[in-house]
Amino acid sequence: MTASSTRRTTARTRTAAVGAIAVAGALILTGCGDQTDNGSDGGSTTASASAPLADKLPADIKKAGVIKVGSDIAYPPVEYMENGKAVGIDPDIADALGKQLGVKFEFQNGKFDNLIVGLQAKRFQVLMSAMNDTKDRQNGIDSDTGKKVGNGVDFVDYFTAGTSILVQKGNPKGIKSLDDLCGKVVALQKGTTSEGIAKAQSKKCTKDGKKAINLQTFDTDPEALLRLKQGASVADLNDFPVAAYNAKTSGGGKDFEVVGEQIEAGPYGIAVGKENTQLRDALQSAMAAIIKSGEYQKIMEKWNVTQGAVTEAKTNGGS
Repeated sequence: MTASSTRRTTARTRTAAVGAIAVAGALILTGCGDQTDNGSDGGSTTASASAPLADKLPADIKKAGVIKVGSDIAYPPVEYMENGKAVGIDPDIADALGKQLGVKFEFQNGKFDNLIVGLQAKRFQVLMSAMNDTKDRQNGIDSDTGKKVGNGVDFVDYFTAGTSILVQKGNPKGIKSLDDLCGKVVALQKGTTSEGIAKAQSKKCTKDGKKAINLQTFDTDPEALLRLKQGASVADLNDFPVAAYNAKTSGGGKDFEVVGEQIEAGPYGIAVGKENTQLRDALQSAMAAIIKSGEYQKIMEKWNVTQGAVTEAKTNGGS
């Protein structure tokens, strides 16, 4: 996801085709994640003195045995609630990192476009929320205005994906590309890269003499999906793994379908405050370790997203 400078920013954009998401269980549009800020554990790991990379952590985090994670837990299969617990790609990766570092990653639910603010206010120590690593986020720039709005964050990159167009099953409006959205209603989650893509396309529409996109934004992606399901919009834009998951599971696969090619592409990153370089470097070391051990690959295979896997642990690799 992306949020204007504060979140999945104008760039929850991804890249490479991320294989079809075959995750068991139907997606219930009205119940895939509470958007309040209630805490929820995900990727639980018991702190262990034998964890090989524990000494790389800041002393206070090592002592506490916990890393608090801010996340918008309503974005399956990346992160979503199941039986009161955060599950998905991000929680599984957090669990693997926790084993290396000897700490427990505690996922706390929040609205995507408020996550970076929460990080900077020390409410969270890291963010994992399908957040695109972008230069604007790194530098604290509001993507809509181009103005400096904060100190920015650092990222430890862990996945790659592009943005996809999701439409009603059967594609009744004949949507094939972004150009087909001109003059039409598009519903999506605010503060995401997808919103940035839609706004840029809307400007292109008017430049080309067409009507602008009637963009409707919502606090959560399930709200946008409901509008699409009801026919109140012609499309939703979201990350490919999420779009593919929704197409496969919602209504038993009868509600939506993905059309066109993936748009742009870029890494998801674990966001860390600029001042917290020791934690950032510890996370990077842990990522490198789980990639080397094969644990990371097992997670990619579990969620059928191997085409979005990274092969090395990079920091601030987004553009």
